Amino acid sequence: MQLNILSMEHITKSYSERILLDDVGFSLSEGEKVGVIGINGMGKSTLLKLAAGIEMPDDGEVIMGKNIKIGYLPQTPAFRESETVLGSVTKKTPKTPEEFARESEAKAMLSTLGLTDFDKNVNELSGGQRKRTALVKVLLNPVDILILDEPTNHLDNQMSQWLEDRLIGYRGTLVMVTHDRYFLDRVVTRIVEVDKGKLYSYPGSYTRYLEQKGQRLDSEQASERKRRSILKTELKWLARGARARSTKQKAHVQRIEAMQNVQAPVMDEKPVLSSMSQRMGKTTIEAENLSKSYGGKLLFQDYSHIFQKDERVGIVGPNGCGKTTLLRIIHGDVSPDHGTVKIGETVKIGYFAQEYSPMDDNMKAIEFVREDAEYIQTKEGKITASAMMERFLFDSTMQWTRIEKLSGGEKRRLYLLRILMDAPNVLILDEPTNDLDIPTLNVLEDYLDSFDGIVIVVSHDRYFLDRVVRRIFAFEEHGRIRQYEGGYSDYLAASAERVFRDTVSTLEGSSGPEDTAEKKKKTDKPRHDQKLRFTFKEQREFETIDDEISYLEDQISKTEAAIEKAATDFIKLNELTEKKKNLDKELEEKTERWIYLTDLDEKIKKQSAK
Repeated sequence: MQLNILSMEHITKSYSERILLDDVGFSLSEGEKVGVIGINGMGKSTLLKLAAGIEMPDDGEVIMGKNIKIGYLPQTPAFRESETVLGSVTKKTPKTPEEFARESEAKAMLSTLGLTDFDKNVNELSGGQRKRTALVKVLLNPVDILILDEPTNHLDNQMSQWLEDRLIGYRGTLVMVTHDRYFLDRVVTRIVEVDKGKLYSYPGSYTRYLEQKGQRLDSEQASERKRRSILKTELKWLARGARARSTKQKAHVQRIEAMQNVQAPVMDEKPVLSSMSQRMGKTTIEAENLSKSYGGKLLFQDYSHIFQKDERVGIVGPNGCGKTTLLRIIHGDVSPDHGTVKIGETVKIGYFAQEYSPMDDNMKAIEFVREDAEYIQTKEGKITASAMMERFLFDSTMQWTRIEKLSGGEKRRLYLLRILMDAPNVLILDEPTNDLDIPTLNVLEDYLDSFDGIVIVVSHDRYFLDRVVRRIFAFEEHGRIRQYEGGYSDYLAASAERVFRDTVSTLEGSSGPEDTAEKKKKTDKPRHDQKLRFTFKEQREFETIDDEISYLEDQISKTEAAIEKAATDFIKLNELTEKKKNLDKELEEKTERWIYLTDLDEKIKKQSAK
């Protein structure tokens, strides 16, 4: 039987006018690993602070076992002035063998998280570097309860994997807030959801939580239907003039009143965020021979790609490799050292940056959104800014809340919504999953499914990449950006296979460095010979698109002839007119696609002729 080491009973906590936790209970058992999830601003971080003793509840009590040590990683760590990276982690100069071993472990962990300048002042670090430094500090100290608020933010994929493996092997008690769903699936043994002031506990992984929550909601709906049915019958009894004369009748009336006072479960409607993009012409975004270096460090070189109209691209690589720089070059904020970016006249880019301009804290949330548009045109028609905010998890109360009272995640969600409402046809998203909660990620993922345009995303969220993208560009050694088809899991498998093949080829085919170098000269083609090529899908499409256009033209001719014959049959005439409209639209899209593929084919032929 697991020992309970922390209990929180009848906890109530408010922030301004908002009740975050309303008479809730929470406990931690020895050795369990708990993931806390929920919409931003609902009280997840507050729950962690109460458990860590950083904040006190308005009502209720927190009971902790004797001599329990707690390690706490806040969302935004604070450091003392003039502290160095290593000094902030170890706090003293080592003297004993144990202290030397501790410093050695600290250096190894810092290096793993990309922090190799141990003597650098922490105040000179970026926000992400400070968070990783604080993560090392809390992991280094032995504690009974490890409390982590967003530990995966600002970690690249390799760092996330390292932390994931470490926490899987951690023997103490763990409670953390994270929106990394693969991370939750592998690490935690229980999910606690914070929702409208209440806590719901589900044993098992994130996948198991999804199953159990569905069952809970179904059960609540069934109970509510039964209550309404019984109440309807009882109200009929009252309507017949039943009087509460006897003790039994009085009790009966009281039961009916109690049934009427039962609060029905609030069922969350799955938000649907319609796609709101503008049509795009033949020319999209064409990057050719892009290269960039900073401070003598090569970030990438000879990157070329023509983005297709409906392309979903994920860009991955270690922190500092140049992913954000590439996005900023495509967006036009930064100039490349070499190469060009051609942007089509009809391209309208929405750029979701990691760092964005401060918002006016005195503005209401809805005022911030309305600065761009009062309403927008979607597939369903015109939708007001308020209605769109509802769909993006801003209820009527939050819409009129001043921005200064929003949490960091809520501000980021607001910033994202404003970009989407501007109706771009190209979305460039730089770490969109940082500070966004899981419900918001689900809304965004569903939105991108129907988005009629190009999506280019840098993310370390493996689940998000698998869910959204269909092509990966990976930053690799020597400034190379390599293309992989599929999502993140496909990229991992293909990358591992390529590394294995290269290793076997080297072992089998070379007798030494000179032989390897000679072989490389014979087999490796210059990078510029590999710039432009059809993908397998594009090649098949190019081979069949002429026939498809001919078929559509034939169908349009037949439909026009049928329209002439049905001149007096108004029902048939409407059906045929709608059919012709759809065929014309499809033909227009196919023709634009034919122009793009033909243009690409000519460029490939010119390249081959050089």
